[in-house]
Formats: sequence, C-alpha cells, structure tokens
Amino acid sequence: MAITWRAVALTAVGALPVLLWPVPGTVLAWAVLVVLLCVLDVALAASPRAVAIRREVTGAVRLHEPARSRLTLTHTGARRLRALVRDAWPPSAGADHNRHRVDLPPGESRRVDTGLRPSRRGDLRADRVTIRSAGPLGLAARQASIAVPGTQRVLPEFASRRHLPSRLARLREMDGRAAVQVRGQGTEFDSLREYVIGDDVRSIDWRASARRNDVVVRTWRPERDRRVLIVLDTSRTSAARTGEEPRLEPSVEAALLLAALASRAGDRVELLAYDRTVRARVAGASGPRLMPAIADALADVEPSLVEADWPGVVAQVQERLSQRALVVLLSALEPAAVENGLLRVVDQLASRHQVVLASVRDPEVERLRTGREDVAALFDAAAAERTELERMAVAQRLRSHGMEVVDALPDDLAPRLADAYLALKAAGRL
Repeated sequence: MAITWRAVALTAVGALPVLLWPVPGTVLAWAVLVVLLCVLDVALAASPRAVAIRREVTGAVRLHEPARSRLTLTHTGARRLRALVRDAWPPSAGADHNRHRVDLPPGESRRVDTGLRPSRRGDLRADRVTIRSAGPLGLAARQASIAVPGTQRVLPEFASRRHLPSRLARLREMDGRAAVQVRGQGTEFDSLREYVIGDDVRSIDWRASARRNDVVVRTWRPERDRRVLIVLDTSRTSAARTGEEPRLEPSVEAALLLAALASRAGDRVELLAYDRTVRARVAGASGPRLMPAIADALADVEPSLVEADWPGVVAQVQERLSQRALVVLLSALEPAAVENGLLRVVDQLASRHQVVLASVRDPEVERLRTGREDVAALFDAAAAERTELERMAVAQRLRSHGMEVVDALPDDLAPRLADAYLALKAAGRL
C-alpha cells in the first residue's frame, strides 16, 4: 500500500486542532480514522495487475536522434482505474516525461508515449512499467511493477557525414568529370583532350599530337574496385577519454565517413572490429546495403580492457586479403602501445598492402601545451610537449616502414582520414 500526499495532509489538518486543544485519546482516534480510510481506499482501488500492457518502440535510430516508446494499456478489471504509470528506461535512453496519469473505465484502452533521446550507442532495454492505482478518495494506492520487454536500437551518430559532400566533389574531379588529371600505379587511361596551360607535360601524347597537328594530353582516372579494409581497434587504448567521450567514438565516425567515401568511389569496403577477438565484421555488402550494415555492426561495439593482439590483426588481414589493398588501422598512436605491438608486425602489413594508421589526439594535451599562467602550468606544458615529441618520433618510425599516419583531434580525424584516402587515390597508390 502506498500513502499519497492527501493522506499526509488529512492527518496534519486533523491533528492541528487536537494539538492546540488536547483531549486525551483524540490524536490516536484521528490516526486510526485516517488509517481506516486509507485501507478502505486501497480496497476500492482497481488492481494494477488487471492491466494488459503492450509496448511499441521506434525502429533503429541514430545517436542523439529522438525516439519513442508507446505503451498501450488495456484495463481488464471491474473497477475504474485511476493510476500513475511510469515507463522506466536506463538513464542513457534520455527518457522524457515518462510518468503518465490515466483514467480508464473497465474494458477501455489508452496509449501513452514516452520520448527518448539516446546518449549512448547499442541496444537500450526498457525496465519495468510501474502502475500506481489510487482509490476514489486519493488517500492511498496499490502499486505493481510489470516487466514489459522492449529494446531500442541506437546506431552511431555519423555526424561526420557533413564532410561527405566536399569530399565527393573532389572525388568527381579526380574521376575525370573535371579538369584534374592524375597518374600513378592506381590510375587508368581515360581520354584525350587539348593541352591547356598548367597541364603536366608528362601527360602529353606525342603520337596523337602529331596526327592532329595540335598538342593533346592524356587524362587519367583512379582505378575502381579496389579493396579497402577498415580495422577498428577495440582494445584498452580505445577506452581512453578524449574530451567527454572514449577514443573509440571519433574512430567510429572516421570509419563511417571513409566507408561512405570509398564505396562512392567504387571500391569494395570491409570492416573489422578487433582486439583479441572479432567484435564486429562487415564483408560482402555494397551499394546501398553497405552503410546500414556498417552502422548496425558498430552499434554495440564497446572498448574491451585487454591488450590488442597485433599478430592476430595480421592474421585477420591475410585471411581476408589476397591482393594488394588499402588497410586502415584506427588505433592509438601511443608510444608504449605502438612499440610493444604494431611496430613488431608493421613490415608484415606494409610489405603487401598500403597501410594507414589513423589516431585520435587528446585535446587536453593540446591545451596543456599552451599553458604559461604559472609554474605548475609551465611544468604541465613541458610534459605535454615531451609527449608530443614522443608521438612524433613513433609516427616517423612508422612512416619509415612505409605506413601513412594520420594524427588528428577528435573532430578532425574523420575529414583528415578522408583526405588521406583521396590523396592516395590521386597518387595512384591504392
């Protein structure tokens, strides 16, 4: 039995005169009367378990987008139901106004909606639905919590898609639809056109120029149907905080933007989330099926507090790729982790594939590097500068092994990685 504020107020109002003009036994009699009224009210209240509940949840939504949980309440009891209904969700679901007052005659139904705005990826599971059924006097209520399963699927936000139009414009230029020509190992002949000032003289086709009595140049376009394997490191280094979120979050954004760009470029994209075991994998999807498949696979990927198994990463790459491809490693450029892990296997990867390491920088370190306010800030700046020098040294060692390194702040990682992909494609290195 749950006591309402009305019962408390009734007790206080009745006890006040008794306290001012005390009469023996009056307080006890008043308290007994209130208790009896509460018991009677509970007896007359509709049973909260005489309610059939059905839940409907919005389909998969992206992070921070609004969703909805709808409860359909059907009263199967004999008394009128006056109740407060609470639709419980975990805090990360961002449930808004999840308490609803309903007044249901027997045999009728009502729908109540709870707004959701998720702040975390993955499957958010609803908690119990609590019904507090009040009596006609409103002094006391019967309460029951009923399990009504429901799961809201939350996909990655993909906020980096705002960078996609500008990168696609550059891709169209590289693809021969504008006046930009490139040539390299990964390019193929497209067409001939007249020479204009600024063209690379190495692109002049002298035989065709002699036949036409005019200078003409060859245009080249990047080859399509290349293999791109995105490896997302989900080991302990991905759990480190960069600002308000783990390092894994900007890495997921970078993976999504690169996958969208590479698929539009005509390349075959695969995704692998790995630490010591495969956490997610997308292979064989293309066209309009690729991005939904990647978003769904990355929805419930979380950091694992284990060391990365880099020999295992090499084995996974060799198992999936038999020809030269672009392998993008979304991992941490931490000196200790790289020297004890990635550096030991970098030659096995770089000798057969074009490898890019994309890493997230810590904004706090960048802030500390500029501190000069006092002695403590100066020491912090010196430590941050030393950390930066160590990262630069490790990055240089990786580049000496033939690996490209992209090291950027969380908001800049996705566009910087997309630019690196376009640069490699333009240079014919894929």
